[in-house]
Amino acid sequence: MDLSLFFVAGAGIALLLFLVIALRLPAFLALLVASLSVGLLSGLEPTQVIDSIKNGMGGTLGFVAIVVGLGAILGQILESSGGIERIADSLIRTFGPEKTQWSLGVTGFVVAIPVFFDVAFIILAPLLYGLANRSGRSLLYYAIPLLAGLAITHSFIPPTPGPIAVAELINADLGWVILFGALTGIPAMIIAGPWFGQFVANKIFVAVPEAHRNNPITSDVSSPSFAWVSSIILLPLLLIMLATTAPFVLAQSSPLLTAIRFLGHPFVALSIATILALLIAHTKCDLDKESLLNIANKGLEPAGIVILITGAGGAFKQVLIDSGVGQMLASVFIEAQFSVFILGFLIAAITRIAQGSATVAMITGAGLMAPILQLQPISAPSLGLLVIAISSGATILSHVNDSGFWLVSRYLGMSETNTLKTWTVMTTLISLVGLASCLLISLFL
Repeated sequence: MDLSLFFVAGAGIALLLFLVIALRLPAFLALLVASLSVGLLSGLEPTQVIDSIKNGMGGTLGFVAIVVGLGAILGQILESSGGIERIADSLIRTFGPEKTQWSLGVTGFVVAIPVFFDVAFIILAPLLYGLANRSGRSLLYYAIPLLAGLAITHSFIPPTPGPIAVAELINADLGWVILFGALTGIPAMIIAGPWFGQFVANKIFVAVPEAHRNNPITSDVSSPSFAWVSSIILLPLLLIMLATTAPFVLAQSSPLLTAIRFLGHPFVALSIATILALLIAHTKCDLDKESLLNIANKGLEPAGIVILITGAGGAFKQVLIDSGVGQMLASVFIEAQFSVFILGFLIAAITRIAQGSATVAMITGAGLMAPILQLQPISAPSLGLLVIAISSGATILSHVNDSGFWLVSRYLGMSETNTLKTWTVMTTLISLVGLASCLLISLFL
């Protein structure tokens, strides 16, 4: 083993964490600085380092920028048209008052597919206040199931940015990611959502923040129907999964398979869903063309940050590969016969605990796993499952260095101590159940 490359690998990761944690540099800039440092320290010529960064950034963004951009527009349309509230209200009515926790878990699970976690939570927080006001229960009874559903889908199921980025960095098929994200996410949502929510609400009473007590919830009567909203959300997922499974039942030369693969490509599937959302918002919600343009542009604003961070993660991965550092790490873990699922989970988990951002943890984990997969290829289904293992690691132990921790603390009016006892435990349950599910499924692959 080349000890100098081992030192470079450790120094690169340590530098990345130092820049993000201690110096509070933006993750995009920190990843670029770490990429430059690893490339130069490993002995690459300066021009080679620049070329590696360009190739890694461009290769990653060619896919991620389009998918994340379309997903952001789609989510913003559903938010602005009142579609998110429609989903929540319809599911709560369908499940009934006695199963409100389950309806909130399902609501979070569905809503976070097109909408960023923090945006979805802010939109639905008044619903939680209203339910707690009417019942007199601890706010946690309703909030934990919703938060569990939101957090799981945000980390496990495309087209949310995290799993999209990981899938692109390790070349995983999104159809398998969606399938395994649902299979592992459902038990995680049940355990960390309604079950844990019921338990912790009996232990800790959290009152509705005073500013939101006894405030009635108003609904937007012009919002699209539940059928339309759910169809828009599920359509791209079904098309992508159909494109993944169709080759198992159709001949490779079949024109139908060609058509299904085209329609099921994430670019096409999300474009169809986004155009459909625009049409529904215009015809059912009376939003004019100018308003729709502003909504679309607003949706792209937060997406730009995620896209740049993901691109920088692709640059970091490519420098690791071109410098030989990634191959050195790969050989070490292969010789140790370490499970790729546990390894991906641990890398993401350590990064998450150290610096807080789940997205940065996912990208770091995927970037370090990519060289290992070049030396030790695994099947397409296993690659999809590895995305979920990495995402599970990146979900663990959200605490004071995570913006989500403070968002939940402030909107639920909880102290830091109670947030650690509730939100932090919930994210850890999601993470561990996700890993356990991945290891169980891997036995059948």
